[in-house]
Amino acid sequence: MYRRTAVISIKKIISQAFALVLLTLSFASVSWAFDGTVTGVVKDPSGAVVAEATVALLTAQQTSVAATKTDAQGRFHFADIPAGNYLLLVSGRGFADQREAINTRLSSAAIAVTLEPRLDAEQVSITANLGSVEDIDNLTQQVNVINEEVIAERAKSVTAQIANEEVGVYLQRTSPTISGIFVRGLTGNKVSVFVDGVRYSTSAMRGGINTFFNLLDASNLQAAEILRGPNSAQYGSDALGGSVQLLTRVPALAADGTLRETRLSAFYNSSDHGFGSSLATSYGTKHFALLTNLTAHRANPLRGGGGIDSRNAVTRFFGLPSKIVIGDRLPDTGFTQYGGMLKLNYSPTVKHQFIASYLRGQQDGGKRYDQLIGGDGNLIADLRNLMNDLFYARYNRLGVGIFDTFSATYSFNKQREERVNQGGNGNPNASINHEYESTKAHGLQAHLGKQLGAKNSLLLGGDYYFETIAAPSFGVNPTTHVTSIRRGRVPDGANYKQGGIYVQEVFDALANKLRLVGNLRYSRAAYQSRAANSPLLNGKPLWPDDAINFDAVTFRFGVIVTPIKGLSFLANLARGYRTPHITDLGTLGLTGDGFEVAAPEVAGLGGTVGSTADSRAVSSGRPVQQLQPESSLNYEVGVRYRHQRFDSDFAFFINDINDNIQKQALILPQGAVGIKLGDQTITAQLPNGTVFVPVAVATPVLVRANFDKARLYGFEHKLDVGLTSALSASTVFTYIHAEDKTTHLPPNIEGGTPAPDFYLKLRYAPTGSKFWLEPYLHAAAKQDRLSTLDLGDRRTGAARTRGSIQSFFRNGARVRGLIEAGADGVFGTADDQLKATGETLMQVQDRVLGAGVNSSFLFTQLPGYVTINLRGGFKFAERHEVMIEFENIGDKNYRGISWGVDAPGRGVFVRYSTRL
Repeated sequence: MYRRTAVISIKKIISQAFALVLLTLSFASVSWAFDGTVTGVVKDPSGAVVAEATVALLTAQQTSVAATKTDAQGRFHFADIPAGNYLLLVSGRGFADQREAINTRLSSAAIAVTLEPRLDAEQVSITANLGSVEDIDNLTQQVNVINEEVIAERAKSVTAQIANEEVGVYLQRTSPTISGIFVRGLTGNKVSVFVDGVRYSTSAMRGGINTFFNLLDASNLQAAEILRGPNSAQYGSDALGGSVQLLTRVPALAADGTLRETRLSAFYNSSDHGFGSSLATSYGTKHFALLTNLTAHRANPLRGGGGIDSRNAVTRFFGLPSKIVIGDRLPDTGFTQYGGMLKLNYSPTVKHQFIASYLRGQQDGGKRYDQLIGGDGNLIADLRNLMNDLFYARYNRLGVGIFDTFSATYSFNKQREERVNQGGNGNPNASINHEYESTKAHGLQAHLGKQLGAKNSLLLGGDYYFETIAAPSFGVNPTTHVTSIRRGRVPDGANYKQGGIYVQEVFDALANKLRLVGNLRYSRAAYQSRAANSPLLNGKPLWPDDAINFDAVTFRFGVIVTPIKGLSFLANLARGYRTPHITDLGTLGLTGDGFEVAAPEVAGLGGTVGSTADSRAVSSGRPVQQLQPESSLNYEVGVRYRHQRFDSDFAFFINDINDNIQKQALILPQGAVGIKLGDQTITAQLPNGTVFVPVAVATPVLVRANFDKARLYGFEHKLDVGLTSALSASTVFTYIHAEDKTTHLPPNIEGGTPAPDFYLKLRYAPTGSKFWLEPYLHAAAKQDRLSTLDLGDRRTGAARTRGSIQSFFRNGARVRGLIEAGADGVFGTADDQLKATGETLMQVQDRVLGAGVNSSFLFTQLPGYVTINLRGGFKFAERHEVMIEFENIGDKNYRGISWGVDAPGRGVFVRYSTRL
């Protein structure tokens, strides 16, 4: 379905689909786009009315339509509002913001809103069905909606921590600065990220991580939505596991006169002695509103559980505790982050809205701790000047021709970084390589919406993104200080284009009983790199010409049946896809899993794809060739039950991934020693054909391939029970199993598969009280289903060989003063000794690996763990709030899969916030 030979059939499908759409529109002569009113009353938990509360009406695109304030009786009223569905946002002093989904076509009844001092769960999604504001109980798919209060509690150091305590999702943390979110066992480039409906993911993002995710500071966010399951029919490439939708704060219009608000927040975190603050101000008139947010924080060296570092280089290579080389805090884990947001809304009439937004984020001083003493033992692994600039401008129109809504957006996204590395397990004479990358992405989006009678809503749309990457690179000889040009991670000047057209239909067959949702999308993508953009080395370009095109058809069909009030059954069938990115098609260099090459770099060498990702691989017989897209087919069923104080959600899914793009060992014909791969020379080759380079001596050279068919299945359950009016309990459980459909072994999917995960929470929050208290338990089972890629990964299995032990012994350990020279006083002889034990190199190798054994893993499984935590908060003087959390009280040492740093140990987190 992806190959160019299928273009004719694809076009036939699309033409038939849009012919059906036009036919449907031809019968839509009855317009439902009348103007109406929206009325309601706002009360507090005791039933008392709330006067002077701000009530705003927004579209699904986060543009402001109108605003008002409640009167002395707590009532509000909007007149002459075009028919449609809207997001009602209610704010009151001393209360959490409340969001409600309303549809003026289906009901004109007064709306009752109850404000709470703290809101734990959100009931509204604006991204699950494009262009529509929906109550989550009406959705056919599973969605996590995380509100502003919860975001502030969880994001103690980085934004990705919002994934904690959520069903079906997990935190991924490669370094203190770099994180991502697992969605149903997939992460990195298999999960798309959007900001206010604008694509944030780019074709330069790496496989198992998201370098720039945390630059979107949590203080800018009003909510986050995580769509679980493939969403390529709605959001295009990458959404194999799901999609993360970050929603920024919206400046509020004033009912009359002017509206001014200031929000100040500050925090301290003892785990990393981190501290920071944010200051948000907004100004609004009846037609214009402006919001600014400035934020900065500093994270200092982290203290892991138990005050140890589980993958420290001395533990990995020497089998010794980390405290012989570091204290109880992890060096090189500090960083500084700062940035902000500027956003404006202009609404000259209720039918026309304009919005413009600019977000800026920057991190300084970050490092890949797992490549330093925290893993490989290298001396330099800097993440310099990580920067992101995201701008978009959007026009929204209510009522245009035969359509009810129209939205158009232009976006510009620039992501920059410079990675500086010195390999060789701490070799001070190794080249210091600088890899600068700057990705620029221009985007266009537009869609039209139409309500077809009381039961049908239709959306037509399209998007297009054009990306270019600047990736010059050079190396510096630390001895001579001579600079030399080298090939960067990806080809300098490469470009990537992607876009598509889509249709969405929501059909309420039986009101509040039966709903059907369908999505269909046609997408295309193209990659190009040119040798003419390369500098010449010895008269030859550093990379060849390369170009390839892809296309795909994806769909999603969902149904929800509600036989009785409160009980719903839902099912989904969805096809996702991911086109190979610039990273997949052009990477050459050191990555999180080892040294990697792309197919064009080994053309003509007779390379084949290995059977595994470790040194035990044998040739599969498949030649190394350029990649094709990977796809998924997801089957899902679920049950929701709501009854008074009892809420339960259960989902079971099967996600089959075909042509899975994964990393395998590169197999070359014997005699490969001496061949250059970029700036690295092959220095060793095993009899099975795997090859090694100096920058990564513990793992073989890797290559990406469409290697196998993988299956992920799992079940997710969430339960909330009100035990009394003041006490409630909740549980969250997620189980995911991943396997190669042929061998039934764990597949080499980047990032690995998270372990079964469980949360138990008790909340005490008396009605009308200003304080709350919540102890909670987090437990994870052991994960013994590690792939060969996981086992070799320094962050997880932490493979070591005789060669890598020798390299660290003679380089990183020696430089750090851990080695004593032999009797002649000269380093590098057989009688050099490890100071801590008095052992020679050979004795260390035999003790760590076993006599005659060449390689082993520090961990063959991720141990399970249980942590106990306690948090609470209180409000005072209406405008002020303090939240305190005691984290990991038992000081347990643990980490998640593909984490490059251990989780925080025992610590205290304090946050103060106020609204003026």
